[in-house]
Amino acid sequence: MEFKDYYQILGVAPDADEKTIRQAFRKLARQYHPDVNPGDKAAEERFKAINEANQVLSDPEQRKKYDALRAQYQHWQQSGGRPQDFNWQAWSAQPDEGVYVRYGTLDDLQDLFGGESPFSDFFTTIFGRARGAEQRTPRPRRGRDLASEVTVTLEEAFRGTTRALQIGDRRIEAKIPPGAYTGLRLRLAGQGEPGSQGGPAGDLYLNIRVAPHATYERDGDDLHTEVPVDIYTAALGGEVRLPTLDGAVMLKIPPHTQSGRTFRLRGKGMPRLDDPSARGDLYARVKLMLPDPLSERELQAFRELAAARRGA
Repeated sequence: MEFKDYYQILGVAPDADEKTIRQAFRKLARQYHPDVNPGDKAAEERFKAINEANQVLSDPEQRKKYDALRAQYQHWQQSGGRPQDFNWQAWSAQPDEGVYVRYGTLDDLQDLFGGESPFSDFFTTIFGRARGAEQRTPRPRRGRDLASEVTVTLEEAFRGTTRALQIGDRRIEAKIPPGAYTGLRLRLAGQGEPGSQGGPAGDLYLNIRVAPHATYERDGDDLHTEVPVDIYTAALGGEVRLPTLDGAVMLKIPPHTQSGRTFRLRGKGMPRLDDPSARGDLYARVKLMLPDPLSERELQAFRELAAARRGA
């Protein structure tokens, strides 16, 4: 059996007073509460450990027993004893022993964790089975919230899309709205775990990730890209074809355009999530390109131009 260091779990010293323990518990409970971290099993397990530590350390009798066990266990370890050889039996609760939970009621914990025990084997061995303050008839319980990560392409985020998700034995169609971005959290009400005793189902949260794109970089609702421009068009002016997410446009290049110059195309970026009719902008950065291959005539013309500039 694994020994639980409740002081370490709450991040308090072994001589911490009741107020310090209470403050530490409240801070950690808010951080790791399952309602704040839907679908996060690691956070759920951490919350169980925090609740268990508070259950013991906030009760004077339980804390007294735990402190004595902790001191003996640490002495056992320091003397080279192995955890599996420790005399746990001497500290085990009697069959008729049990403790009343302090996190609301036992029903409150069952609402969070369903049929799973909110307490470790260490706790039940040392302190006995957890009991509610009173026996209650089963009440309707809301199902737990679930979370799933969904990856979409930039084009899908631009137009909006759907994803078929398998949730338990259910298959649902989830709509991803235009303008979706990495970090967006969508709530699908009633699509989480079913409730029990007639209670409502939990919710399903979709954590959206937009995959990197080979052509565009995204900055909020704006897009950035490079546009290849040959040296003749850059020097003399002209037009180049510029792809956008809703079709190509002709970009006017004025004479004497330098490499790195950026053109702003208003309304050619991503749709705004809260108003898809509004759009961000597209920024196109000029990248000068030499003709490939260069003919001998073109090379000679460049030599003449270079000589003329040096002689100017």
